[in-house]
Amino acid sequence: MAKDAKYFALQILRNQLGQHVYPAHRLDRKTSGVLLFSKSEEKNAAIQKVFRERKVRKKYSAIVRGWTEKEGVIDYPLTHLNKTKAAITRYAREKIFEIDLPFLKHKTSRYSLVFLYPETGRFHQLRKHMAHILHPIIGDRPHGCNKQNKLWKEKYGMMTMLLHADSLEINTPDFNVAIKAEPSKEFNRVLNILKTD
Repeated sequence: MAKDAKYFALQILRNQLGQHVYPAHRLDRKTSGVLLFSKSEEKNAAIQKVFRERKVRKKYSAIVRGWTEKEGVIDYPLTHLNKTKAAITRYAREKIFEIDLPFLKHKTSRYSLVFLYPETGRFHQLRKHMAHILHPIIGDRPHGCNKQNKLWKEKYGMMTMLLHADSLEINTPDFNVAIKAEPSKEFNRVLNILKTD
């Protein structure tokens, strides 16, 4: 079974702090960005309650195939382990790109940098939602476009998924948390390719 980013972050934090830590949520293995942990079981239980009550604001960045609408709401239920649950993601397009990269019958390739704001926290929600509106995240397997992923691997040596957890905020009477993470080097490298190609 593949180990995810949470597993490696847990090992690093345990070694640095010399104590057990409790993950508040998880990121997929190829997603970079913000992770929140608690140092006690009591705090973890309280933070888990905040997550269940949807009092957490999360922002992600993604590079997706094609030009999305300027903004939108994806209200599309998702099924995991034979259970279907409501799933909602808001998105806003930040930039569009068109590069000189032939793909299938097209002479160029188009991409969007989008900000994603999940209102629910379902398994692979952002990945499935972007694929559902036909703008899959570049580098996403298995929900993305395998032909695009192969193109980026062969042309640019790109091996990761272009999804980044930018920020996480909690503002309740018990918690005031605001954490941010800069995009990975690979995410920035791809942005530079799109801006200059």
